[in-house]
Amino acid sequence: MAAAFRMIIPRRDGGTEKRRFPTLADAVDALEVELRAVATVIARAPRVERALGRQYEPAEQVAVRGELRGPRGLRAGVDVRGDGTMVAFTGTVRRRPVELHDREDAWAGLRREVGLDTR
Repeated sequence: MAAAFRMIIPRRDGGTEKRRFPTLADAVDALEVELRAVATVIARAPRVERALGRQYEPAEQVAVRGELRGPRGLRAGVDVRGDGTMVAFTGTVRRRPVELHDREDAWAGLRREVGLDTR
């Protein structure tokens, strides 16, 4: 059986990490491991960025975006902000933040949104 789900994480060095998984659960779990590690590093040294004559606070920046793609148009993922916080989203061109329910983190919200049981 071919791997139906892809995880895509663009890297700051210009490369892109792409991996395939047989199940959506495996893809979400792998994305969570990768992005939690990145968020820990980013949270240690948040910094203000300046561009186009404007100052961007760490919480306004997307430091890393991890995406999942799959059958039937599945497009979802998690943004790691410049302060290390994470925001789940769905869609590609029009990314929509996942609204979190009580006591949910970005990962529980993402799992719920893509139809996986939350932990």
